[in-house]
Amino acid sequence: MSIIVLGTVALDTVKTPLGSKNNLLGGSAAHFSMSARLFTQVNLVAIIGEDFPQPYIQFLHQRGIVLTSLMQEKGKTFKWEGSYEGDLNTALTHHTELGVLTIFKPRITAAQRGIKNIFLANVDPDIQRHLLTHMQNPHLVGLDSMNYWIQHKRSALKRVLKKIDIFVANDQEARSLSGEQNLIKAAQCLSSYGPKMVLIKKGEHGVLFYRKKQTFALPAYPIRKVVDPTGAGDTFAGGFMGYLAKARKLDERTIKRALAYGTIAASFNVEDFGLYRTSRLTHADLQNRLRKFKNCFHL
Repeated sequence: MSIIVLGTVALDTVKTPLGSKNNLLGGSAAHFSMSARLFTQVNLVAIIGEDFPQPYIQFLHQRGIVLTSLMQEKGKTFKWEGSYEGDLNTALTHHTELGVLTIFKPRITAAQRGIKNIFLANVDPDIQRHLLTHMQNPHLVGLDSMNYWIQHKRSALKRVLKKIDIFVANDQEARSLSGEQNLIKAAQCLSSYGPKMVLIKKGEHGVLFYRKKQTFALPAYPIRKVVDPTGAGDTFAGGFMGYLAKARKLDERTIKRALAYGTIAASFNVEDFGLYRTSRLTHADLQNRLRKFKNCFHL
């Protein structure tokens, strides 16, 4: 079963305590694709500008990402510049240039409309809804967002939430959208907006999963040297959704295994800048680290 991901493909400039990099290939859809590709075929839907480096397009293609719906338009590619100081769970944004993202209206092929697994990565909720209305009888729909859309497009975001199965948010976003400080109460509130399942990402503290009559948490994989956390949440979502697309089941055992794969994928992401580490990731790498992760729970 293939998956279609809508989101951003960006040029990121990042500074962390371990160094800095300019104009890295990034964006929510790119990070998601690097982990989801290990489980299923990934169709990427995004927009780039005329300044986007051609080698980056080849880079994505070589990793097996289907780029049929990667639009290139006149103007500048979406750019983000940020840094991490002290608390590596929180990025300080210094500059954002939306560029062609302001004119983005996704276009997909007739064949892609029939894809049953959909992930609406972080982008304007009106753009997310636009794509969703063009899909035919989806089986599983996941969605991620951010505080900017929660603050400035709350009504539009809530309209989309009514039509999805899985909502992925970090702890700050979950509290902001729900108005609840307790994360379990926040998850219950978010589920009442429409999603059957809610995943609350807690950075180095792992993830909380909520579904009616079912709540459990998973810690993060312990990493001694965090180089760059950018895109870790999107990488987690890619591993999680990619495994579910492959498994074609939503029972408790499958959900827990999907959470574990997402967690492990994210742990690789933070070990280097941008997509450097996840672009070289293999399924064997995931399996080896998953075994080590399981050993942490042999009580």
